[in-house]
Amino acid sequence: MVLTLIGSLEELIDQYKINLIQAIFIIFIVTIVLLGSLMTLVESHLPNSIRQSFRYGKHSHKGETDTLVNYLEVPKAWFSHFYVFAFGWSLLALYLITSAIWNQATAPEYVLRFMDFMCGGRSQRQVQVDSNTALIGTLLLSLQCVRRFYETNFVQIFSKRSKMNLSHYAVGFIHYFGAIVALLANTAGFVRGSKPSPFTLSKISLLQTAYVLVFLFAWLQQYSSNMLLVNLRKNAKTGAVQTEEHLMPKGGWFNWISSPHMFFEVVMYYCLADLFTPIITWKLIFIWVASNQTINALLTHQWYKENFKDYPKRRHAIIPLLL
Repeated sequence: MVLTLIGSLEELIDQYKINLIQAIFIIFIVTIVLLGSLMTLVESHLPNSIRQSFRYGKHSHKGETDTLVNYLEVPKAWFSHFYVFAFGWSLLALYLITSAIWNQATAPEYVLRFMDFMCGGRSQRQVQVDSNTALIGTLLLSLQCVRRFYETNFVQIFSKRSKMNLSHYAVGFIHYFGAIVALLANTAGFVRGSKPSPFTLSKISLLQTAYVLVFLFAWLQQYSSNMLLVNLRKNAKTGAVQTEEHLMPKGGWFNWISSPHMFFEVVMYYCLADLFTPIITWKLIFIWVASNQTINALLTHQWYKENFKDYPKRRHAIIPLLL
């Protein structure tokens, strides 16, 4: 019965060309833009349940809380959970693309069937990027997932009092699930009737090289920014944790913007989206990441200004000298 149901769903997806991954990111974009705009323009008129659900971390909702929403809150430290997932999921994708290129073979049937189910059906999926490009993109996103796994599980200091809504927790898993699937869904070797091409360095264009270098620069700068935040809570001499309070960061890119780690997240996803230029899904992923990071950066910037009277006036929210 279960197999019959799955078969019926596959036929439905193929008939109507339903791309589940694209649908997910469209919903994410509409939700973050709508709620973010309301929070920015008319937050004081919104119900406490919405304000409490949307805000988390340093700019979490203060004041009267909603009883139901309280039950739907989890520790912010659970951020580390979806990086455990992203760590494994990205390395699986890296293994699959590397194996396909090495063996010069189409991906296994169960992978093709899964891709068909998630990304529009057999008739919808077409080869839009070569396997070399997919390998580069998968390697870059895997590097990001591995580093964030390390940071959130072994370095980052989460406040025991800091909470987030269960929806934020779920979105983290869904984001990495969808983004990593989108790396391979329209790649040679992962579409029926196609095979990957051999990997050679000579096939990497100057533009692709530039994107790799920019991505790695942003990757390193995000790490440096995150370490500055971590060190705010540590004793400079002993390295021991001395506070869980949110303090005002200084140094590095914090001299220019309040959330450089969010800015560099957007830069990295821009590089990936442009590497996968023909793929609509990756355009949606970039819009989602840029919208989400920008709105969070604006709320963070507002919180800093409200809580530190000497907060530097020249410091912008997320884009140096602009926003």
